[in-house]
Amino acid sequence: KPVMIAGGVGSIATELVVADEIGAGVRLVVLGGPAMLIGLGGGAASSVGSGEGDAELDFASVQRDNAELQRRCQEVIDRCTALGIANPIRLIHDVGAGGLANALPELLHEAGVGGRIDLRAVPSADRSLSPMEIWCNEAQERYALAIAGADLPTFEAFCRRERCPYAVVGEATAARRLVVTDGERGEAVVDMPMAALFGDPPKQLRRFRRATRPAQPFDHRGIDLGEAIERVLRFPAVGSKKFLVTIGDRSISGLVARDQMVGPRQVPVADCAVTLADFDGYRGEAMAMGERAPLAVSHPAAAARMAVAEALTNLLAAPAALSRTVLSANWMAAAGHEGEDEALFDAVGAVSSLCSALGIAIPVGKDSLSMRTTWQGRSVVSPVTLNVSAFAPLADVRPTLTPEMGANVRWPPSSSNAEFEAGKFAAPPSEPIPTELYLIAPNFSAQHRLGGSVLAQCFGQSASPPALGDNPPDVDDAQALKTFLEEAGYRRDDYTCYHDCSDGGLLVALLEIAFATGRGLTIRVWEDAIAELFAEEVGVVVGTRGIILDWDCLPYPDTPFHIIHVASARDDQRIVIEDLQGQELYASTRPDLERTWAATSHAMQRRRDDAECADEEHAAIADEAPLLAYAANYETDDDVAAPFIATGVRPRVAILREQGVNGQLEMAAAFHRAGFEAMDVHMTDLFADASLLGTFQALAACGGFSYGDVLGGGGGWAKSILFEPRVREAFERFFARDTLTLAVCNGCQMLAHLQGLLPGASRWPRFVANRSERFEARTVLVRVAQTASPWLDDMAGALLPTPVAHGEGRAEFDTEAGFDDLQRAGGIALQYAEPNGAPAERYPHNPNGAIGGLAGILAAEGRVLATMPHPERVFRAVQNSWQHERWGEDGPWLRLFRNARVAFG
Repeated sequence: KPVMIAGGVGSIATELVVADEIGAGVRLVVLGGPAMLIGLGGGAASSVGSGEGDAELDFASVQRDNAELQRRCQEVIDRCTALGIANPIRLIHDVGAGGLANALPELLHEAGVGGRIDLRAVPSADRSLSPMEIWCNEAQERYALAIAGADLPTFEAFCRRERCPYAVVGEATAARRLVVTDGERGEAVVDMPMAALFGDPPKQLRRFRRATRPAQPFDHRGIDLGEAIERVLRFPAVGSKKFLVTIGDRSISGLVARDQMVGPRQVPVADCAVTLADFDGYRGEAMAMGERAPLAVSHPAAAARMAVAEALTNLLAAPAALSRTVLSANWMAAAGHEGEDEALFDAVGAVSSLCSALGIAIPVGKDSLSMRTTWQGRSVVSPVTLNVSAFAPLADVRPTLTPEMGANVRWPPSSSNAEFEAGKFAAPPSEPIPTELYLIAPNFSAQHRLGGSVLAQCFGQSASPPALGDNPPDVDDAQALKTFLEEAGYRRDDYTCYHDCSDGGLLVALLEIAFATGRGLTIRVWEDAIAELFAEEVGVVVGTRGIILDWDCLPYPDTPFHIIHVASARDDQRIVIEDLQGQELYASTRPDLERTWAATSHAMQRRRDDAECADEEHAAIADEAPLLAYAANYETDDDVAAPFIATGVRPRVAILREQGVNGQLEMAAAFHRAGFEAMDVHMTDLFADASLLGTFQALAACGGFSYGDVLGGGGGWAKSILFEPRVREAFERFFARDTLTLAVCNGCQMLAHLQGLLPGASRWPRFVANRSERFEARTVLVRVAQTASPWLDDMAGALLPTPVAHGEGRAEFDTEAGFDDLQRAGGIALQYAEPNGAPAERYPHNPNGAIGGLAGILAAEGRVLATMPHPERVFRAVQNSWQHERWGEDGPWLRLFRNARVAFG
């Protein structure tokens, strides 16, 4: 049956974290997809090189995902945990490496019991699989569960509701013995004591001969500064990653407080990701990454230490405490190849020592030790690579800093800033003054080492062997790094921007700040411009406004890090590099350099997507006007629904979803905030009892990957309604009543196919593939049309930033006059817009190529609103990747949901 969604994701109760004891007779359940000949060689091949002649092993090592099935599993698990202490799941284990052969025995071992398992009860997509293949394959989107027999009916009901496959494959036994049988043959294929499986394994002894890793010195003398900038900005590790960022849904859940895109220009340069813990408060978590693989060619230990340092300086953009930070380590190496075991040993030891000195734990991680391939007699070996992910809880996500100058300034600084209270800093300026940019770095970073840098890769490849440098940057003093990480962010209330130095060095960090801000810079160098600008040492750039950072301002005069004034913001678009005497060494413009920085991304996008769209986006870099703006004739925190909420009456809204839909929680939270009682309604509920729809005053059809987001997924959802007479009649009656309907994204596509049931929807378009030929996930500007709709009351003319996430959002009409006919009929609700308010035709301002920038449509005298953008994901200000200074707690789109509450009186 439908369940109420309380409007937020709360804290997880202790009883849902600590596993229950399970005894004999508890059922063992596999939830999710079927067994397939997938990933079978994953475990067996993890320590050998691929391409060595065993094609079948290579093929079987490749895993395939199924995101929609994973979503169905998650929904079942969520429904179970929502029951609190009545949760039927006693113990849970995901199925990953090793398949069921790993998951089920580990689950039993955790519970201190044995088990009996029938392999032929495991769902399988290939009945020819042998017992070993069923037991060991690594098919994804599966979980192993322990469920008491009395609780099975509850669990099975949830599985049926979510259309999620499951099977009872065995039961726990008091005897601590693992027995696996082949049901068809009636014989045991595994029969062994649990102690033999989980006893102490023998220690493995590896011997290797330590040898010097050759490294060619890199000489940067004679390199032209202009050519160095051109090459480095085009280097894939440095250049824009927008072609990748914009095809991944980054606004889903409504709990994303910081994604890659920064500022109204939406430039992908954020240092870390930040998510919220719920829809009401400001607690959350920050995540950041670091990797320095090129250094490992000659110095594996230095590369590993620098990867950890990079992850931590990225994380420092958020108000994260070093003492509460934990790491995840993903190691990659060519185990067994000459010299690589030694390199891995040195790198792991280096990270262990560094993290111990920093007081940071690495509780999780994984390894891929087959990073070598052979093809046509040629062997390619990857250097030892450590990808570090850093995580930290945040008491308040709002102080997170970005590389946009001026976006983060708050006056006055916090009351705890004793220096400001003592008058050591200048007072807040009455007029804005140029932002000053400072490099803060540990003292060991002053060596400006270029080994393994992007610059060395760009200019050292002509040598044989390549001259990548024999003197790479390193963390020479762990305690100095710790002090730097703990103290560099102590004045974050004074910073107007923040960016870490990484690939490309200081120059790239400064230029990315300029790109995000849309302003020029004057950059100053001291003695060796190339080394100072391109060395990839540990360090961060911060901006200040009206405050001068200097040694005299430091709380501890002997602190082992330094602060250097490196750049000033300009009022124009020029980028100028000069020496201490003011002599100009290099000059260009922000648009020219940003186009160079985006050139590699543009080239890839042009090959993969619609070429004209790629060209239009690249050309828009020259625009001084940003992509996003804001204008509205109402204040975001003006709660027009408050008098009606005060009555205690909450109209019931059905939060409707189909399999694969993933946007129901944020939709429910938005309606809950506006004064509704939000109820989760799956289509299976309506197929069981179509009259259920008549108990609601409002309906919200959610977006997000119905039917796996296959082409026409929204149409498939609609046909499930149209071809079931009882359900079709229920919807027709609902629309004829004085109800409100909101349909978003997939829900919008679905509703467009139901236009025959909707009063006044005969002129509606259908929604087809985007002009870019690609899934589009962006924040764009939407203009509210002049129209009569209870949803949009007093919102006409507003320009509002809004996330989009769809592959089929382009409105298509049967006739050329279709758009004009819809406009004359008052059926246009929303249009993609330019910053000046005009309907957007060019990409990416119009992300899907819809005629007239059509983004939202109306029917039933405005009571039905269907929109491709996602207003429900940004009803709070903190949910937006860019926030306007006029916004308070609420985002401007909350007005739409409050208007709906007002409509019911």
